[in-house]
Amino acid sequence: MASPSSTLRQRGGQKEKKQMDGKADHADAYLDNVIGSTKKVVTPEWDYKIALLIITILSFITRFWGISHPNEVVFDEVHFGKFASYYLQRTYFFDVHPPFGKLLFALMGWFVGYDGHFLFDNIGDSYIANKVPYVAFRAMPALMGALTVPTVFLIMWESGYSLPAAVTAAGLVLFDNAHIGQTRLILLDATLVFFMALSVLSYVRFYKFRHEPFGRKWWKWLLLTGVSMSCVISTKYVGAFTFFTIGCAVLIDLWDLLDVNRKGGALSMPTFGKHFAARAVGFIVVPYFFYLFWFQVHFSILYRSGPGDDFMTPEFQETLSDNAMAASAIDIQYYDTITLRHKETKVYLHSHADKYPLRYDDGRISSQGQQVTGYPFADTNNHWQILPPQPFGEDNQLGHAVKNGDLVQLRHLVTNTMLLTHDVASPFYPTNQEFTTVSLDLAAGERHNDTLFEIRLEQGKAGQQFKSVSGHFKLVHHPTKVAMWTHTTPLPDWGYKQAEINGNKNVQQSSNVWFVEEIPSIPADSPRRVKETRKPKHMPFLKKYFELQRAMFFHNNALTSSHPYASQPFQWPFLLRGVSFWTQNETRQQIYFLGNPVGYWIASSLLAVFAGIVGADQLSKRRGIDALDERTRSRLYNSTGFFFLCWAAHYLPFYLMGRQLFLHHYLPAHLASTLVTGALVEFVFNAEPIIEDETVLTKKDDLRKKVPAKARKAFQKASERLKGQSMLATWAASGVILAVTIWGWWFFLPLTYGKPGLTIEQVNARKWLGYDLHFAK
Repeated sequence: MASPSSTLRQRGGQKEKKQMDGKADHADAYLDNVIGSTKKVVTPEWDYKIALLIITILSFITRFWGISHPNEVVFDEVHFGKFASYYLQRTYFFDVHPPFGKLLFALMGWFVGYDGHFLFDNIGDSYIANKVPYVAFRAMPALMGALTVPTVFLIMWESGYSLPAAVTAAGLVLFDNAHIGQTRLILLDATLVFFMALSVLSYVRFYKFRHEPFGRKWWKWLLLTGVSMSCVISTKYVGAFTFFTIGCAVLIDLWDLLDVNRKGGALSMPTFGKHFAARAVGFIVVPYFFYLFWFQVHFSILYRSGPGDDFMTPEFQETLSDNAMAASAIDIQYYDTITLRHKETKVYLHSHADKYPLRYDDGRISSQGQQVTGYPFADTNNHWQILPPQPFGEDNQLGHAVKNGDLVQLRHLVTNTMLLTHDVASPFYPTNQEFTTVSLDLAAGERHNDTLFEIRLEQGKAGQQFKSVSGHFKLVHHPTKVAMWTHTTPLPDWGYKQAEINGNKNVQQSSNVWFVEEIPSIPADSPRRVKETRKPKHMPFLKKYFELQRAMFFHNNALTSSHPYASQPFQWPFLLRGVSFWTQNETRQQIYFLGNPVGYWIASSLLAVFAGIVGADQLSKRRGIDALDERTRSRLYNSTGFFFLCWAAHYLPFYLMGRQLFLHHYLPAHLASTLVTGALVEFVFNAEPIIEDETVLTKKDDLRKKVPAKARKAFQKASERLKGQSMLATWAASGVILAVTIWGWWFFLPLTYGKPGLTIEQVNARKWLGYDLHFAK
């Protein structure tokens, strides 16, 4: 170990006098070494290639071994297997994730001739009995997972790290139980993680060609980075974190290009504009159009009516063949008897003779008017007659269609009263208005205006006819401009546990939507019930796309209900919680989704070490001490720092989310943490870089300019960068990390692969942090 005086360079104080004898010889020797390297710039690096081959083989073995077990539906295979079947049946469905990953499953099913007859309804359903080619489906994510490991190795290799650093990073992913478990089932995360890693690799390759801008390889890796990022976000929307990671690096790169004092020479503004435009096209425009492409494929395949219809507007549903809603829609006319149903909660607008209590539990006073509630079952108290504001003549009542924007009254038939809302607080919401009914005399006299409601069709046009089933609308009170609304909290006993109906001042709220389910007053043999053969209507692609996007974001954010295996982000780096995927009581076998605790703890610890190193370096610089030479510092901040940014970007945003979260959300961030780990193994355990006199360093920089460009690129290789330094300590550290990681993988292997079954003692031995494993008693 070199003494502090020989490894630290004091800045700002009085410099020690140094002898310059031999410096010219040293610089000349350096130049001879660099020129000699030009004789063979591209070295074979057989050690890297052999390691890559071994790691790739092991990756395929660990992902594909025993992939046919269990031969039953496991965890979220009920969703993504079902979606593949819907694609193959051309049946429209709705999901909160973009279509790319699900289309890959459908493609695999199509390859093996599967017709989509099985709908993956329940966990534990037999694949064998239902003749489902489940191994082919599982092979798709297993392939993605197997390719992820060599991709991690290539990221480290292309970034110029030593072989032990690359092996360490790849080994932590190779022997991680969570990555293995998620890639052996019909789930989306394997595709997400693979293309996230491929995005990082492609950007590293692109950055290495920064000295050859606008060349063929420069464009190739620019576009491949954009396409890879597009595949990430086309699988799950958390792929936006990958865009943020690459985007930050691109902005820093552009900022450097803008510098007139940059080493490569100042760029003219037109040239900088070309750089900016090329990156905008490659990293924004191309990914977006590629993203749109998968939705076009999605809509083209799913042309039949299906379970996803209810999430879409009536206009969208009319583009689907065999749509029951469009087929059963009937024009609504004044004096029809109708039943109104809430789109989200599915309760009917209901009333009965009982009154609101005089005083609520919180002391507020009601109007003591007739109760108007939401009732989930068919009943005559759900029948309302739709009337015009002013009655038509007795001989002119029939045939008047209700249209969008019309003012109407609603008469409750059983109690012969008129629907009304007024400025009285509702039972549960003091800010919302109470709904009640009044007698016909009051409705025709002093309370007439309070009984007027406007029909506002969703995305309706002026004068558009109001139809049953397909006519989704908001019932807006004309005088006070509140919309009729309901929710899932039941009323107390005085309201028979039925739903509260009130007036919502936020008219734009999407949960204000209702539809007319039936028109009981129309006879069965009425000509109005006769339907002609209907052809699906056309709807522009972008209109369908934006409607689906809104629905996906809304329902994704609505996933806030509790789940027994949900976890919080602070638990993930330390692996405090897993997820039970599957159990079999007869054999005591189980699949418990859990990472390799040893590997997770090592990676998480080194994230803290990196933060500590950067903090210590910044502190020492503030005190005028250079603990690192500039090239080592640049590599630590730019390369390892980029990996750390990748981890933070894929992890920290989850603290801002209110939806359900699970351990698998950490997988992209965990992959980034293994890159940081590999880089720090080299940094910490490698021999210290030699700190040379500034005069020599300046002379070296001058000499480098005389070296051909190809030779200068060779400086990126670890073999050149670490030439003459012992790698024994680095290999030893890498060996220890991989040894304990492999042991952790083997110890938790029965929980990852679902076999063999474990005894009570064996299960309890694996409950390291109180993991909620089955068969522990």
